[in-house]
Amino acid sequence: MAIESSEHKIDPAKRLRIAYYGGSFDPVHRGHLAIGVALRDQFRLDQFVFVPAFHAPHKKRTRPTSAFDRYAMLCLSTASTTGISVSKIEIQAPERPYTVETLGQLKSEGPDDEIFFVMGADSWADITTWKEWETVLSLTNHIVVTRPGFELRSPHVTDDVRARVVDLRGEDPASLATAGHAAADSRIFLTDVANLDISATAIRQKIREHDISWHKDVPKAVANYIEKYQIYT
Repeated sequence: MAIESSEHKIDPAKRLRIAYYGGSFDPVHRGHLAIGVALRDQFRLDQFVFVPAFHAPHKKRTRPTSAFDRYAMLCLSTASTTGISVSKIEIQAPERPYTVETLGQLKSEGPDDEIFFVMGADSWADITTWKEWETVLSLTNHIVVTRPGFELRSPHVTDDVRARVVDLRGEDPASLATAGHAAADSRIFLTDVANLDISATAIRQKIREHDISWHKDVPKAVANYIEKYQIYT
């Protein structure tokens, strides 16, 4: 599998449970990391993998920070966390920017793995604008993570997709450790197990305005990297 930046040892003969979390991570913050840890535990994952996009297709009007810097910050923030790593699969293939292509490659590289694709509530709201969105939702299991103040609904998708939605919100995380095991393939899990109100956009704005309160929203290593290389100034 296309996984880097982890010392987590895995039995190569075992069928792996892996969640891939795609996004810009510009910059990665404590909310992103909380999602990784919470979902790793809730779904008993062997690996939770951050997948930074080279340039998200749905954000064509904005110019992201270089993929190298975003990847470096993710590596710094996950280096000491068991079971969480970072993949270069999308930043090494900018000519294939779409999720349907990424998931197809991941499935071909790990045909026996149980794969989950993680997205935020905003991505779920816009899912019907994604390239081959119904194919995306059929390729793997999905986990939709809520965010404060964002209503998570499903009227925009087809009846077939709605029938595969499993709402885990409001449940005790400790009782959901085997939630994925009990479900069939291509389920869509809605979860509020990690629900921190932190915004990468707000962090970038604070840095430009010299408001140092952003330091509390990112790991110390990431804050040091941002300041040393003046990423957002």
